[in-house]
Amino acid sequence: MKKTLLTLLTLLLLGGFANAQHFALGIKAGGNLNKIQGESFKNGFQFGVHAGAFLEYDFGKTIGIQPEVLFNQTNTTTQSRQSDANSYYQSTKDAKLNYLSIPLLLRINVNKLLTINVGPQYSILMNKDSSLIQNGKNAIKSGDFAAVAGVQLNLGGLRIYGRYNIGLSNINDISNQQKWKNQQIQLGVGFSIL
Repeated sequence: MKKTLLTLLTLLLLGGFANAQHFALGIKAGGNLNKIQGESFKNGFQFGVHAGAFLEYDFGKTIGIQPEVLFNQTNTTTQSRQSDANSYYQSTKDAKLNYLSIPLLLRINVNKLLTINVGPQYSILMNKDSSLIQNGKNAIKSGDFAAVAGVQLNLGGLRIYGRYNIGLSNINDISNQQKWKNQQIQLGVGFSIL
């Protein structure tokens, strides 16, 4: 029964793709300017990278969807203030967080050249950075939910895009006293392969 349902679902999806106004499958890569906003993190954006695959599926001339799967790197610097009997000092540690990000974007095609992308993104933390462990516990939650907004230039098979991701969930896994939220600016290029 499961095989029959899976076969039927596959045929329906393939039939839907055949009737699409526009369908493309491709790869993409670029740079990130990211920061974690919160009291324990250094203020300011740091550089990271992202790479992955995208699918474009337009239902008509103006509306479609664009699901993606991305490796997404967030670099940050933690800071902690400590004092002893005679002095006060601040210590910092660099940390690297690697996420598997899955944005599901609405495509609004202004014209053939310009597309606006908006939608949710869920990211799964793939590494637990050892420099972000406090009191024997991982400091960062394993999932992050964000909102995405951006623009994309469509130059034949080439895509040039920029977007802003703002974290909606608190990724602090130690306490609820401090809210930590991801922010990210992405710039990159993509190539349609189908």
